Amino acid sequence: MNRSRHNPGRKRVTKERRETVTKQVRALGLLSGGLDSILACRVLMEQGIHVEAVNYYTGFCVQTHTRALRNPEPGKEPARHDALKASEILGIELHIVDIAEEYVEIVTNPKYGYGKNLNPCLDCKIFMVEKAWQMAQEMGFDFIFTGEVVGQRPMSQRSDTMPKVAREGGATGWLLRPLCAHILPETEPEKQGLVDRERLFGFNGRTRKPQMALAAELGIEEYPSPAGGCCFLTDESYSRKLQDLWDHRQSKQYTMDDIMLLKVGRHIRPNDRFKIIIGRDQTENGFLRGMRQGRHAIRAVGIPGPLALVEGEPTDDDLALALRMVGRFGKGKNSDSLTMEIRSPTGALSEITTTPLPPQEIDDAWYV
Repeated sequence: MNRSRHNPGRKRVTKERRETVTKQVRALGLLSGGLDSILACRVLMEQGIHVEAVNYYTGFCVQTHTRALRNPEPGKEPARHDALKASEILGIELHIVDIAEEYVEIVTNPKYGYGKNLNPCLDCKIFMVEKAWQMAQEMGFDFIFTGEVVGQRPMSQRSDTMPKVAREGGATGWLLRPLCAHILPETEPEKQGLVDRERLFGFNGRTRKPQMALAAELGIEEYPSPAGGCCFLTDESYSRKLQDLWDHRQSKQYTMDDIMLLKVGRHIRPNDRFKIIIGRDQTENGFLRGMRQGRHAIRAVGIPGPLALVEGEPTDDDLALALRMVGRFGKGKNSDSLTMEIRSPTGALSEITTTPLPPQEIDDAWYV
């Protein structure tokens, strides 16, 4: 394989540097569990460097949601967090750090704005690099690294933004990108002989073929589908729901319950006063059952169907419409009448007979 090697010129190795490189070098990497971050770890491990990794929990991880809500298909293992699986394959220690509370400011007030949806990718990368560099210094690592590749992402992985990430993250000179190092300025680990620059790479662009070829060469067979999304904020549907939440609360703040609920069910807003969240299967019904506190909960009595939650400040007429709407999505949708159960936020329980809403009376604009 052509590894795009580049020899920047040999430097005279001083006595101090020889003493430095006799100690095992320690590097801390940001590990998403995707192909690029796995390769970045392995490339450095091939040089005898002690590698550990960190993965940050923001609350918006697609994998965490999928593992929590989706039952595996018969004969298949439950979904696992990619970073955990990758760390086991690599045989390295993984530090999982919850930054969800601090991350609110990144999502609601990104200095560099959003991408195509509500993804603050550049601010996010700067924030995580800053956290990783602080952690590296506290734990005695020599440098930090990522699996980034120039030109692969439109915001955070451009030739003009990648230096900004290191600089604003406080890690100028100490953030190594092993997969594209040859087309970036030398970092301190390379200058000081902690890393052999000639054994790094010069990948660039959106294609993953060079990475897949390198994985095959290194015997790495298990990795997620390249270019798979890992953050709900990059998803158009999720971003639309989050923007709707902010618009109707007239505030860009959110809670962990808020962002979890946005991942589940059909979201229907007939007017500005309230929104209905309707479970799409038994797993989602079970999840919604645990989120009833402070919300109206609706379900059909004696007939299979969804559980739904009502958020906002609905009037009696709004709740009557919600009952009919929820009835529309159950097995009794074609019945002349249904008995529906509604539990108030205070826990008061009522049963009301109603008629399922005909499909022609449902405005498509109600769907968030």
